Amino acid sequence: MIKNYLLAVLACLGLYLPALGQGFSIGIRGGISVPDLGAPASAQNPLNSGYKSRLGPDFGALVGYQVSKLFSLEGLVEYSSQGGKKDGMQAFPTPAQIAQQYPEGTAPKYVYANYNSEAELNYLMIPILAKFGFNPGGTSPIRIYGDAGPFLGILLSAKQVTSGSSMIYADQAGTQPLSPSPQSFNNNSNIKSQLNTVNIGIDANVGVAYQFSKNEIFLEAGGNYGFLNIQKGTQNGENTTGAATLLVGYSCSFGK
Repeated sequence: MIKNYLLAVLACLGLYLPALGQGFSIGIRGGISVPDLGAPASAQNPLNSGYKSRLGPDFGALVGYQVSKLFSLEGLVEYSSQGGKKDGMQAFPTPAQIAQQYPEGTAPKYVYANYNSEAELNYLMIPILAKFGFNPGGTSPIRIYGDAGPFLGILLSAKQVTSGSSMIYADQAGTQPLSPSPQSFNNNSNIKSQLNTVNIGIDANVGVAYQFSKNEIFLEAGGNYGFLNIQKGTQNGENTTGAATLLVGYSCSFGK
């Protein structure tokens, strides 16, 4: 569905941009996202800390306007994979059957088990970027550039995928078992309702392009960082999203 939406946006841009004037371009870009979930030191707890990077797709359509030989503006509509993963011994909220083993009111908030967990968050992101670039020597077909600007992110889907089996422990070291036998952690949970729908942040990239006729192909590396806590409440901690990206793309200019 997202791919079809982006193709429709690109098709509409291709129909109407040539009539708008000089200096417009449209294109596509895609590649990999290496996201992670961050947590400020003051808000860390066993649930929201310890995440590592995961891999996911990042792709979208772009439209640019060339203001001068050195400066342009660029807007994008892109699908961005965010989130993070944990492998090994980690905390989770104490299940009711485990809490019953303790006197009333004394059960721990968290218990531990050895399993795999991955937060798969997918956003529709709309960055608006200021782009500076130059062609070495003035006439080279190679263009070096950098861009940066704010983005609006809209949460499309959010899942917590867990797998593996393990004993449940009272401690992270795994020395105090609470379950009589290993428990299955194979589960796929929809957690979208627990997260804020909107995020804002900053996007930045550096890249190199090869220009030919009114076309260019480019390779760029960069990243994005969200400013807002993604959770609706603080029960499960406070996290922000962010990702490094490596992208390739193609664009075509009109009116130059």
